[in-house]
Amino acid sequence: MDESSESAGPEPGTESHSMSTFLQVLVNTGVANITTSFLWFALTFWVYLETKSVLATGIIGGAYMLMVAVCSMMFGTLVDRFRKHAVMVASGAGTLVCFGIAGVMFLLLPESELLRLSGPWFWLFTVVILAGAVVEQLRNIALSTTVTLLVPGDRRANANGLVGTVQGLAFLVTSVFSGLAIGLVGMGGTIIIAITIIAVVLGHLLTVRIAEPEIVHEGHTSLVDIKGGLAAVRAASPLMALIVFTTFNNLVGGVYMALMDPYGLELFPVEIWGLVLGVTSTGFLIGGAVIAKFGLGKNPIRTMLIMVIATGVLGSLFTLREWWWLYAAGIWVFMMLMPAVEAAEQTIIQRIVPYRTQGRVFGFAMTFEAAAAPVTAFLVAPLAEFWVIPYVESDAGAATWGWLLGEGTARGMALVMVFAGLGCVLLGAGAFLTRSYRKLSARYAEIAAQDAAEGEETSVELGSDGTSARRE
Repeated sequence: MDESSESAGPEPGTESHSMSTFLQVLVNTGVANITTSFLWFALTFWVYLETKSVLATGIIGGAYMLMVAVCSMMFGTLVDRFRKHAVMVASGAGTLVCFGIAGVMFLLLPESELLRLSGPWFWLFTVVILAGAVVEQLRNIALSTTVTLLVPGDRRANANGLVGTVQGLAFLVTSVFSGLAIGLVGMGGTIIIAITIIAVVLGHLLTVRIAEPEIVHEGHTSLVDIKGGLAAVRAASPLMALIVFTTFNNLVGGVYMALMDPYGLELFPVEIWGLVLGVTSTGFLIGGAVIAKFGLGKNPIRTMLIMVIATGVLGSLFTLREWWWLYAAGIWVFMMLMPAVEAAEQTIIQRIVPYRTQGRVFGFAMTFEAAAAPVTAFLVAPLAEFWVIPYVESDAGAATWGWLLGEGTARGMALVMVFAGLGCVLLGAGAFLTRSYRKLSARYAEIAAQDAAEGEETSVELGSDGTSARRE
């Protein structure tokens, strides 16, 4: 090989070329995720600092998760109906348009009008920014399917670990820099930063080429193909059991979603709490990097359940005493374990679901999983505030639970998190005993063996009938 060909990079059609393309798509999506989260977090900080309304910030967070849940099935349908590169470009363009509209609104309207909670402009401004952030989820679903398209089957767990690492980096960056941006350049400057980065990311994405088989259309014409998504999940039996499990796991996770920030603000000043979140989010990076290096083992379902049990044990221990270091260390370890749970679900779906229906399956799963945590959060927050916390602070509550929880100002929240952790342990341990766990493990092992025998790294499966298409 001559010198010029060596410097030309991976040759199209080779495995190294596919991995190079995947890494470009991953980095591009990661920067886009960071930018959308950056503006969404900044909006929350800005609204709270200017209005001191906990209700407004709570509605912003709940509205985002609700919009993700409502739109996920539609996003999954679009991912299956169109080429993945086109979907990603459309997602980036949609985000750019939404953020651009928000920028024009901020430029033309007085800040006092945008911050008037009783007026229509506040809610329109908020919805436009949240819409731009939610559209980014379309790209994330497409990214999950490009793992199947571009990464050999035996390396997908590692690739999903890289995805977890990028997501952890996004959380770290947004936790630290959103607050700094609001403090230094204000909401207007923050919007300009977000628009600029999204435009650059979109420009780069237009230069990326993803070799993809011809899209197989199965007669679904509706924008939200619920029937097709459900049929695809059922066809990959017993995948429904996995989605039900992760949904229940997210319901338990909603407890921590509701109480983690209030508990942290009892232990730290608000400025320090943001820094703590930034530092502890390095756990995401470490956990994702470990998976990228070593994978998830021969049975990702088993790995996922072990991690769920471990997070449950951790969740029931890290608030037993009001020690700042115990809470911070617990969050850090918790974030290290979470990428394994997320990567396992991704890897399982990528392995056992035909490529042509993966978008709808990912969208179907995201619909329920995104809705689960805020549902619990909305229920737990008032339950803790009006019943559990007053009870634990009473003489009877202190006498009953003092031996376990010690003393402090946040013992009521600690009690809720202890029981949530125990619930997580029971959920994971119980799943090991189910028939669905055994069937799903056997199904995964069977398809993994078939893929290895057939040399899956040279083709992408398009259907259960064995139809496949070579990468070009």
